[in-house]
Amino acid sequence: MLNTLRNILIGFVLSVPMCMNYAWADDDFDLLGDEEDAFVDGTNPDIMYEDSGDDDSLSGGGNITLNDGAGVVNVGGFDIAGIMLGMSFEDVYNLYHNQSNLYSPRKRNSLVYTIPTDWKYNLDYECRQSGVIQPNKLDKCIRGLARSRGLLYVSEIHLERSRTGETIDVYLTSNATDNVVYRIVYNNDVEKLESQNPKFIDQREKRRLAFWKNVVEKYGEPNAGIDTWATSTNAYDPKMTAYYDSLDLIDEGRRAMDAANSAQQSRENFRAKPYAF
Repeated sequence: MLNTLRNILIGFVLSVPMCMNYAWADDDFDLLGDEEDAFVDGTNPDIMYEDSGDDDSLSGGGNITLNDGAGVVNVGGFDIAGIMLGMSFEDVYNLYHNQSNLYSPRKRNSLVYTIPTDWKYNLDYECRQSGVIQPNKLDKCIRGLARSRGLLYVSEIHLERSRTGETIDVYLTSNATDNVVYRIVYNNDVEKLESQNPKFIDQREKRRLAFWKNVVEKYGEPNAGIDTWATSTNAYDPKMTAYYDSLDLIDEGRRAMDAANSAQQSRENFRAKPYAF
C-alpha cells in the first residue's frame, strides 16, 4: 500500500476564537479536576503530556487523482466506530460515556494533553522574564499559565477493544479551532503472525480478505487508487486510506487551519517587554 504521509508547512492565518477549558467527567477521564496540581507538577503517572510537534500525518496538500469514471465521495460523512471528523471533545466523550460501546478508554494515558508550540514559546518567555529558569520549575510555570489561559487542550484520545485487539486513536485540533476531531486512526491485529507456520500465514490472508470485504461493505469502493476514498482532488479535503490492518481518516485542511490560527494568535498575544524609546 502506498504511504503518502509527509510533513506540511503552514503559511497563512485567520481569525481568533476564544479558548475554552475542558475536563472529562468520570473517573477514567477526570484528569484536570482535583488533580490539576499534580498535572502541573508532572507527578501524576496517569496523566500524559506531550509537546506539540510536526504532524507526520499531513501530506503537504497537492492533488489527488481520482479513478477513471469515479465520482467524489462524502468522506466527511464517514465514521469509525461512530466517531466522525469535526466532532468536538464532548461529542467523543459522550459517545463512549453515556452509552454502552464496544470500545473503552485505554487503561493508562487515554488522554494526551498538549500546549501548541507557538504558545509554549510565548509562555516560556514570560516565565523566564519573571525569573523562573530552573527546568522543572520552568515546566511547571509554563503548564500553569497554559492551564489558566485555556491553552492546554486534549490533543489525543486513545480507545481500545481489548477482547479483539482493536484500537482507535483520535486526534483533535487546539482550542484555536474549537478542539475538534481532525484525524481518526483505527488498527486491528489482522497482520499479527504467531509464527511462519503455513497455517498462520493462511489465516492472515483470510483475515485480510475479511477485513477488506467489511471495509468495502461499509464505505463502498475506493475512488482514488486501490485504497483511498477522496472527497475531491484536493488533498486538504477529507480522505481515508485503508491498509491491511488499519484505516486512516483525516481532514488535513482542518489541521492546517488550526496550525495557522494558533500561530497567528501567539504572535498577536506575545507579551514583550515594555520597550521605551
